[in-house]
Amino acid sequence: MSDILALANVESSYGPIRAIRGVSLTVKPGQIATVLGSNGAGKTTILKTISGILDPGKGTVHFKGEDITARDPALIVQRGLSHVPEGREVFPLLSVHDNLLMGAYTRRDRDGVARDLEAVYGYFPILRERAKQDAGLLSGGQQQMLAISRALMAAPALMLLDEPSLGLSPRLTREIFEIVIRINRERGTTLLLVEQNANMALNVADHGYVLENGRIVMDDTCERLREKDDIKEFYLGMKESGVRGERRWKKKKTWR
Repeated sequence: MSDILALANVESSYGPIRAIRGVSLTVKPGQIATVLGSNGAGKTTILKTISGILDPGKGTVHFKGEDITARDPALIVQRGLSHVPEGREVFPLLSVHDNLLMGAYTRRDRDGVARDLEAVYGYFPILRERAKQDAGLLSGGQQQMLAISRALMAAPALMLLDEPSLGLSPRLTREIFEIVIRINRERGTTLLLVEQNANMALNVADHGYVLENGRIVMDDTCERLREKDDIKEFYLGMKESGVRGERRWKKKKTWR
């Protein structure tokens, strides 16, 4: 199966500070992949480089077989890649409805836009209730729902999610991840997820990459990563002996 996304030896900097170094990773169509790492490891930089917000100093980014390295972000969106940024970044003075239409600004298929508008209202009914309300008046959780829905309005083949649980309660986090899984399964949307909640990320994703000081130091299936002692201790808060009886979020959308 061809990769929908492939980064090869990518390096990106902020002025003299090199944030990521020689990063190579791949994501397959229909997959949920995740990037784990501490604050400042370079996770957000990877997503910004993929979506064209940040130009890499070295390396290449390929999406659906096309070189999109340093392409204009609007053109990358047109190719089928959407980015849900950290902090939501909704348009606060526009209504919820207009925010959603802004997500579809590159599209010309009115019927398809109308169908997707109904679809996102189905995923997040509260957005239909608040459709005429200014986005800046929504709660943090509702703004996250809006940010995800706005990205979906571009009809992406691949969606980048940057810290979707940031600042949210455990209940809202579970609700949003339920929808993330549904989006992947029902729409076939491929997802690349950056998430501080490592337990959640490893349980919903198929493949994981571990980033330290701007470099990929480990990658494997999420099932195998969960069993590695370093991951247990540093990302899951577990000692080598493990913690029995912990509640884990599964892709079947059940708790155990």
